[in-house]
Amino acid sequence: MAFYNRVGSLLRQGISQNGQAPMASMLNSARYMSSKLFIGGLSFSTDDTSLKEAFSGFGDVTDAKVIMDRDTGRSRGFGFVNFVDEEAANSALTAMDGQDLNGRSIRVSVATERTGPRPSSGGYRGGEGGGYGGGYRGGDSSY
Repeated sequence: MAFYNRVGSLLRQGISQNGQAPMASMLNSARYMSSKLFIGGLSFSTDDTSLKEAFSGFGDVTDAKVIMDRDTGRSRGFGFVNFVDEEAANSALTAMDGQDLNGRSIRVSVATERTGPRPSSGGYRGGEGGGYGGGYRGGDSSY
């Protein structure tokens, strides 16, 4: 019991000293440790070149990629921008989040690694063996 009281005391002390919980402080620091940004809400007319041009004013962009649907060839409405340094990425994040790009308000955040299995692209299956239409049942949805 004394251990939990001590941990609680340390957490309260950390909050009172800087106004934030220690974990929140660490997460905010980690948020600004990447030079790769996720850009959401892109117009379907935005391509790699126009995305790079929109962000190049904040620093050297090494790569800008709009993610395309492999079946239709259309933009999926999001992309990624890589900067040479973190400072440029932070400037772009602050300045561009919520701004208009090609007629759409975009969302800009630090890109994070995808964890866990990738979602299936086979449509709604309704759980383990469900789905509608009586087609393929079970396993991987890629035929």
